[in-house]
Amino acid sequence: MKKVVPFTKACERSLFGSKAVGLSDAARQGLPVPPGVALSGDLVEAVASGDDKAIEKLAKAIAALPPPFAVRSSAVDEDSAAASFAGQHLTLLNVHSAADVPGAVREVWWSANSDSAITYRQRVGLFTRPSVGVVVQRLLNPTAAGVMFTENPVTGADERVIEASWGLGEAVVNGLVVPDHFRLDRSGQVLECKAGRKSIAIRSLPNGGTFEEQVPPAQVNQICLDDAQLAALGQLALQCEKVYGPRRDIEWALQNGTLYLLQCRAITTGKARSEAPPPGPPPRDPLAALQRVQLFADLDRRQAEQIARLFKLRPFSKGETVIMEGSGGAAFFLIDSGEATVSSKDVQLATLGPGDYFGEIALIDGGPRSATVTAATDMVCYGLTFWEFRPLVERNSAIAWKLLQALAKRLRAAEPK
Repeated sequence: MKKVVPFTKACERSLFGSKAVGLSDAARQGLPVPPGVALSGDLVEAVASGDDKAIEKLAKAIAALPPPFAVRSSAVDEDSAAASFAGQHLTLLNVHSAADVPGAVREVWWSANSDSAITYRQRVGLFTRPSVGVVVQRLLNPTAAGVMFTENPVTGADERVIEASWGLGEAVVNGLVVPDHFRLDRSGQVLECKAGRKSIAIRSLPNGGTFEEQVPPAQVNQICLDDAQLAALGQLALQCEKVYGPRRDIEWALQNGTLYLLQCRAITTGKARSEAPPPGPPPRDPLAALQRVQLFADLDRRQAEQIARLFKLRPFSKGETVIMEGSGGAAFFLIDSGEATVSSKDVQLATLGPGDYFGEIALIDGGPRSATVTAATDMVCYGLTFWEFRPLVERNSAIAWKLLQALAKRLRAAEPK
């Protein structure tokens, strides 16, 4: 079901994912969660596909939320105690307006289908189609933020471990600073207080996105939390344990003297990443581009249209690695605009441009990539994943037969003469 609901109603993990349900539990228990909404996995996929009705439903749901926004992944199998997708699935901060949210949702969807996420899924035995929920929240402008563990993640000691820095917490979770380090006992007594070196702070830009601000020299080694704020964090740890249970990894922020809970999950070793690729141009004609692909050249127009409807637009920034040699893959890409280079073992093999394509074998076997493809310029592709392609082929024997014939032609052409 394509749903978008306030946090208090996001109770079904199979629809909205772990992060959204965790925030829902927190909101219903009165924990200080910034307001927001949860999008079900199928609504996210519809928004990523450019479905007008889904985009309209999202726009209505966030109309009452004040911008700017934080748009975060909430996959169904994300960040359990056994597996963490931190660093794989995107968080986009300071999405400046409601009109920019659908594009941010699309980027989050693609992050769950990226080569790095697919490789991780293969490694932990979760090579299944990801269901990617999304949460959209009001973005805070905190004086300080960071992470807190309700159990020492290194020693297992029954104590709170807090890491903090100026500005948005991504400076801490992305390892951009040496954060202030604190240890508290369960009563809130400070066991250790160690100043870090916080030379930068992540701040919001007026027109969207974030930047690294140089911290004034006097604040670089200055402790960013006082005793009252540490006591408040100790209380938040107790509240989170009461709601969620022990061994929690908490992201928090302080704004105007108020402590907010941003996320609470089982302790894992990963941290979340934040990066915001630039929005691409509007989609053009994937059908015309698809008909130039050798693998699909023998399909009739109706069959090609069935495949073209599955494409989703995917922008890449200049210098960004699109696929990595040796990594797992589940997506095929068709270049709409821009250029890319193909290399293997650090040797450049080719340059690709509009109409060229790569990764088609991943649609069939989900095997490792045979080369690295890097965006030589800002580039926009149409992308198609294994998860969408396989059911279509299984339902349509005529398409399957033509694909087999196309692959047979390629094998014959590759045979030595």
